[in-house]
Amino acid sequence: MIYKNFYAELGKLLYAVAKSDGKVAEKERKAMHEKVVKDLVPVENSTDEFGTDSAFYVEMQFESCQEQSADPETCFIDFISYVDDHHSAFDAKLRRATVEIADAVAGAFYNTNSKERDMLERLKHKIQEFEKQQ
Repeated sequence: MIYKNFYAELGKLLYAVAKSDGKVAEKERKAMHEKVVKDLVPVENSTDEFGTDSAFYVEMQFESCQEQSADPETCFIDFISYVDDHHSAFDAKLRRATVEIADAVAGAFYNTNSKERDMLERLKHKIQEFEKQQ
């Protein structure tokens, strides 16, 4: 799995969670940024040709989805499809980080609402399926 691609897909997932209620709140975007900087950048060793840490592709894709007013459900499905195709490289550490960051984004603005909770439950269910396969 190319981690730059994974992080871009994770950006889609986080956008989907934030936008699931119809609006991306600044607190949700800020929570995503803080988790990327605190949890992903320190453990990611790969960079792109410009020296940008691959983990920052989360933010770049999130912002791209927001600028394009992307459909949250489509973004969610894109992420699930990507990890389906690369599930063997989607290790326990990445699964745990994915859920933690998605939870942080969902809870950043007046706690987690029902639409965000539904998306998180679908994500967790899919991750449990991956864990059973390994």
